[in-house]
Amino acid sequence: MGTSFINLLKGMFSFVLYDVKQDKHIVARDPIGITTLYSGTNSAHPETRYYASEMKALQDDCDDIQIFPPGHIYNSETGKTVRYFKPEWWDPERIPTEKSDLQRLRESLETAVHRRLMADVPFGVLLSGGLDSSLIASITVREAEKILQCPDEDGSAIYNWPKVHSFSIGLPGSPDLAAAEQVAKFIGTKHHGFTFTVQEALDALPDVIHHLESYDVTTIRASTPMYLLSRRIKAMGVKMVLSGEGSDEILGGYLYFHAAPTPAAFHTECVNRVQNLHFADCLRANKSTLAWGLEARVPFLDTDFLEVAMNIDPAEKEFKLGSERMEKYILRKAFDDPDDPYLPNNILWRQKEQFSDGVGYAWIDSLKKMAEEKVSDDLFASRHQRWDRDVPDTKEGFWYRTMFDALFPNPASETTVSRWIPRSDWGCATDPSGRAQKVHCAAY
Repeated sequence: MGTSFINLLKGMFSFVLYDVKQDKHIVARDPIGITTLYSGTNSAHPETRYYASEMKALQDDCDDIQIFPPGHIYNSETGKTVRYFKPEWWDPERIPTEKSDLQRLRESLETAVHRRLMADVPFGVLLSGGLDSSLIASITVREAEKILQCPDEDGSAIYNWPKVHSFSIGLPGSPDLAAAEQVAKFIGTKHHGFTFTVQEALDALPDVIHHLESYDVTTIRASTPMYLLSRRIKAMGVKMVLSGEGSDEILGGYLYFHAAPTPAAFHTECVNRVQNLHFADCLRANKSTLAWGLEARVPFLDTDFLEVAMNIDPAEKEFKLGSERMEKYILRKAFDDPDDPYLPNNILWRQKEQFSDGVGYAWIDSLKKMAEEKVSDDLFASRHQRWDRDVPDTKEGFWYRTMFDALFPNPASETTVSRWIPRSDWGCATDPSGRAQKVHCAAY
C-alpha cells in the first residue's frame, strides 16, 4: 500500500519506520497529536535528521528543534512532509450546518471507549468527577461488562479485573474528590481517591516542567496534580488509564466560550483548539502519565467521534450567560437517560470545572502567591530585555519560563511551546482558570 496505510490507522501513535532493503524511512504522527514527536537538525550535518518523543533527547545534537506536526507523514524518498489527515471540518472557515443526532453522538463515543479497551494489562480510569471523565468512566464500566461476557477465542477475557478501578486526586476537601467519590459509587468502580499537599506539588514543579517541556501556565497548573496521581497509579501496578481530554475543545466547553460573538466564531475557536491540543491537553495527558510509565488513552479524540461532533451546527453547541442551555448541552443530553442513567443527575449537569481548579482552589492561589515571592517587581519589569518572543505577562508565567530556560537552554526550544489563554478579544479574562470567567458560579 505504500504510505497510504496511514489512513487506516486508528488510535494514537508516533513512529519512524525504516525499510532496510530500500534504505528509506517514513515518519508519522497521529491525527491530533495525542503522542509527542519532535524532529531536529544540526547545521554541521544537514543531511542527518533526528527524531525523538522528547525534546530533551535532541538538545545536545540539534541546533534546530521543531515539533513534528500531528496528522502528517514524512517520506525520505520524496523529502517531503505532507498532511494525511484532512477531514472537511479541519478548515476553520467551513461552518457546519448538520443538526445534532444525540443517539449517534452517544453511540460514537461508546464505540470510541470500546476501541480503547483493547488491553492485556491492568487498566483503570481517571475520574475527576467532572462531566467528561465521569462519562468515560461510566461507559468504560458498561463496555468492560460486555468484554467479560465475550471472551477471546482461547476462552480468556481481555479485561482481567473483577471491577474497573477509578482514580482521583485533590487537596483535602477538594470539589473533585467529593464528586468523584459520588460517581464511583453510582457506576460501581473500585475507587481510589488520593490527596496531595500544596508543598508536595510545589516541590514537584521542576520535575513536571522537565517532563512537560513546556512553560505554559495552564498546562503546568493541571499537569502537576496529574503527575502526582500517575505516580500513585503506577505504584499499584496499573499500566493504562482512560481519560477525558478533548471534549471541551470539540464542544466548546470552556467557560470563556460563552462570550463567542457568533456561532461561526464559536466553531472556528473549537477547530483552532482541537488543532492545538498537542501543545496543551494532549501534551499534559501524555507526558504527565508517561513520566511514570503509565499510558493514557483519550476516547474523545477518536477520529470517528470527531467526525460526528465537529460537523454539528455550532448554534447547537453555543451557551450564553443566563441561558437554559449550559456548556456541552448536547453531550449531556445525549447521555441523559432516566431509564438507564449513566451518571447522577447533579454530575451530568455539573458546571465545567477545569482540572487545576477542581483539585482545590488553594492550588492555583498558592502558585500565584509563590510567584509573587519568587519574582520581584524589578525582575518582572525586565522581562522584555530577557525575552524577545512570547514574553510572559504574569509573574507566574515568568517563574515557569525561567525554570524552563534552565532545563532547555537551546533557543530553538521556544518554537515547541504555545501558551493556552482564553480569548481576550471576546472580553474574557486572560487568566486560564475557569474561575476567572464571569459565568463561573460554583462555590466551594
